[in-house]
Amino acid sequence: MTDTTKLHVRENGQDLAYSFEDLMHFHGFGFPGGVAHAFKVMQRALPLLADGAPPERREIEIRTAFRGLGARDAFEMVTRSLSEQRYSVDAALERPERGETLMRYVFVLSYRGKTVRLQIRDGLVRDEFIALGRKENRSDAENTRLGYLKQEMAERLLATPAMDAYDLA
Repeated sequence: MTDTTKLHVRENGQDLAYSFEDLMHFHGFGFPGGVAHAFKVMQRALPLLADGAPPERREIEIRTAFRGLGARDAFEMVTRSLSEQRYSVDAALERPERGETLMRYVFVLSYRGKTVRLQIRDGLVRDEFIALGRKENRSDAENTRLGYLKQEMAERLLATPAMDAYDLA
């Protein structure tokens, strides 16, 4: 399933719109689940940051406990935050009380003095995915299974409305 909505931002007052497929083309298909997480985070956060209007993309700051390359690339494409040093991975944002599976799915987006903090809802990230992703020296069968789990998570996220995927924290 594909989410047909687009993320809307502005650059110097001109509108820009990005689909999930745009973000995947920029990322290169390695981590579709991470791209889907960032897509849902931005769907949820961007309208809140600028009171429903598209924010200026080069003014958005992102801090997260999430280390995934797919999310990083998606945020970079939409906001240019990585290349302009407005993107950071911050272990202090981790929520260990949520368990190994959910603790790093925390995102803090700021724009013109307004901040939105989001965390993933229970049930959208599978324990098996986290355990297999962190396992060293995976077998070929395990790599195949991990590839399946990445794609399956992306599809599940894209089928979920952003407000049902990420809660304000």
